Amino acid sequence: MKKALLAVLPVAALTLSACGNGGSDSGASNEARGPITIWYSNNAQEVAWGKKMVADWNAAHPTEKVTAQEIPAGKSSEEVIGAAITAGNAPCLVLNTAPAAVPGFEKQGGLVPLDAFPGGKKYLQDRVGSRLSQYASPDGKYYQMPWKSNPVMIFYNKDLFKKAGLDPENPKLSNYKDFLDTSRKLVDAKAAKAAIWPAPSSEFYQSWFDYYPMFTAQTGKQLVEDGKAQFASSDGIKAAQLWKTMYAEGLAPNEKYNGDAFADGKAAMATVGPWAISVYGDKVKWGAVPVPTSDGSAGKGTFSDEKSIGMYTSCKNRGTAWDVLKFATSTEQDGKLLEATGQMPMRTDLTSAYPAYFASHQEYEVFAQQAEHTIEAPNVPNSVEVWQTFRDAYTKAVIFGKGDLTATLKSAAAKVDELAQGQ
Repeated sequence: MKKALLAVLPVAALTLSACGNGGSDSGASNEARGPITIWYSNNAQEVAWGKKMVADWNAAHPTEKVTAQEIPAGKSSEEVIGAAITAGNAPCLVLNTAPAAVPGFEKQGGLVPLDAFPGGKKYLQDRVGSRLSQYASPDGKYYQMPWKSNPVMIFYNKDLFKKAGLDPENPKLSNYKDFLDTSRKLVDAKAAKAAIWPAPSSEFYQSWFDYYPMFTAQTGKQLVEDGKAQFASSDGIKAAQLWKTMYAEGLAPNEKYNGDAFADGKAAMATVGPWAISVYGDKVKWGAVPVPTSDGSAGKGTFSDEKSIGMYTSCKNRGTAWDVLKFATSTEQDGKLLEATGQMPMRTDLTSAYPAYFASHQEYEVFAQQAEHTIEAPNVPNSVEVWQTFRDAYTKAVIFGKGDLTATLKSAAAKVDELAQGQ
């Protein structure tokens, strides 16, 4: 989730040495049972769901009680988790583990492989389906439970489109040419200062809300596959060129906006997931369309903006932790999470699983359809450094238009290949 749930993942927090004692298994058993502690995000809707989920568990398991709290305050939740791994006092479960952080936590020795539990791999596979393979670590194990996604789409402001003389019900946004033409009309008509205004800053995770959704829709690939960078391909460069044109023509400003440009009416579009419906619902008369592709064909995938559940090696009562993890991701609890937050449980055939919800919340159905085809950030060594290497090249060549785009991306791809292979 872009704002309320997105955790900043500083490189220092995710590249701590694996030799720290706090991350060791300490002989803990996967069968041990007893009280456990869990952390969840500070998003108000999730907190409310989490408290009720814990109360339901505790009522039925008086000798295996769960103590729950929000992730402690810090520069970022991932930095707090990383420090807790090192200190050996991480909770048993964190219900807000970012996939991009998993390689770093794993390197610290901080995560328990979930497929080591009896029936663990089958449970993950039955729930997540074909998308599960994206969450496997290089050693083939699963150190995270894919939990909930926020498949991103293009939100647009119907009033601003109408102001620019554009059809607010059938906007022309499906291909790159139409996306550019529509953006130009919005800005030329002074309907908004920007057609779209993603953060132009250099933090590695910013690529998840500008380039990566375009890239995944165009290619159906992850940024890195089989140890090789994919973004310097012809399709990857097409997506980058679209954004370069947006910045060069001032359709996407290259200065940072302090606030939410879409909510404030300064931008006519935004790249966001279903969490935004409750945020923008009363403020903006919005519509949502899939992220465009170069020729307007259906996208081959959509960025997941997913959060996972991780089990941490400092946990002593892992048998209980595994049962709580399964309880929290059961059909019943997934339905309650969907109802409370509008975020999509990582579960196959969502609309069939919860027909009553989608019948009464039809604006969410298109996101459920997109959720069937989500693409994740790659689970590779040096994950954060991979993203930062790409973002630095993108910032230079795309946002600020310096140097040759293709040459810059190919140079970055060569560096990424080395990083993704653990070098």
